[in-house]
Amino acid sequence: MPNAQQAPLKIAVAGLGTVGAGVLKLLDAQSSLIEQRCGRRIEVVAVSARSKGKDRGVDLSKVQWFDDPVAMAAQSGADLVVELIGGSEGPARDTVATALETGKHVVTANKALLAVHGTEIARKAESGGLTVAFEAAVAGGIPIIKGLREGLAGNAVSEIHGILNGTCNYILTEMRTTGRDFADVLADAQALGYAEADPSFDIDGVDAAHKLAILASVAFGTPVDFSAVYIEGIRQVSAVDFDYADQLGFRIKLLGIARRTDAGIEQRVHPCMVPKTAPIASVDGVFNAVVAQADFADRVLFVGRGAGAGPTASAVVADLIDIARGRSTPTFGVPADRLSAATPSPMEARRGSYYVRLMVVDRPGVIADIAAAMRDQNVSMEQFLQRGRSPGEGVPVVLTTHDTDEAAMQRALATIAASDSVLEPPRMIRIEQF
Repeated sequence: MPNAQQAPLKIAVAGLGTVGAGVLKLLDAQSSLIEQRCGRRIEVVAVSARSKGKDRGVDLSKVQWFDDPVAMAAQSGADLVVELIGGSEGPARDTVATALETGKHVVTANKALLAVHGTEIARKAESGGLTVAFEAAVAGGIPIIKGLREGLAGNAVSEIHGILNGTCNYILTEMRTTGRDFADVLADAQALGYAEADPSFDIDGVDAAHKLAILASVAFGTPVDFSAVYIEGIRQVSAVDFDYADQLGFRIKLLGIARRTDAGIEQRVHPCMVPKTAPIASVDGVFNAVVAQADFADRVLFVGRGAGAGPTASAVVADLIDIARGRSTPTFGVPADRLSAATPSPMEARRGSYYVRLMVVDRPGVIADIAAAMRDQNVSMEQFLQRGRSPGEGVPVVLTTHDTDEAAMQRALATIAASDSVLEPPRMIRIEQF
């Protein structure tokens, strides 16, 4: 371990938003504890942000200011650059590239950058003997990257699944507990600051997919492959689905799932019905949760706050302490040149059970037609629910299936949707039996 006389680790911070300011505050508040734990000080020598005059609640008078984060990465004299700008391209990517080209370690919370360019970044870092650390990029304050990469290093991981987006989990929790519909709860989430003015990345599943692509690489030792992730958001989940889910013994969660199968590696993000008894079913509000299935450790559950200044800053500083200690680990747990390419398993190969909600005309023969469409694709129905009668008018019908192939399910739904007795597009939610 480095001794107490070792020179400080000099860092430059690009991006002083909520997380960047949180990192500076944590480093200041915990300076003695950090020095004690890593045997040297961590010293902020430079920062870069869009606005110099903004009050961020920290004293920057003794720190070198750069308007351009790329120039800061090249010229600041730091040992390490913390990238908290965000986005897969532009200044964030250029800042990280410049830091590595000039011999600086990188700590980042940028899941989009890593999901799209992670393998390339890992190769560049490792070829220069540098570290890229990114605990804060996935699940905020939950130490899931270290948990997988180091805590489960002696295990083969067969599956990762989890709640990876706090905004969606908050919305789905509120819909379940209040009975309100999606648009109403989303507006509240925006007013409370849980959702952005443009919430698309969150509610359409892209944010969770970025994180899942990173987790899959760490879990399975494969190159990061964001393009292989199937993505479906929560816009189509209705308040009535929560009523039916409750009757059927389920909770609705937006999950990211990565799994080894005979067909290859599944990577998918979509709403799921999970049994109420599953540990992940009780993780509500803005909390995140990740479950890893390992051969020797068995099932491991991580739960905590997935966003916010404090939890995310905590993860950033944990990475800084590792680097200050001289601890180095391959970026994705396996040296970049030994990441093994994996065959992506297409969504059509997914096998499991399904929940389907239909709005149909209440007349003789309709249910028989639905059953026939299922039968023709070898899809077996398990449960069937119909609320009330309204002859000649629309009534909601819900069914669940036994395990079947996604491709067969989609063909059956296409046939059902084409019927003149079906008044709305069928709504389908996959059931996951964890």
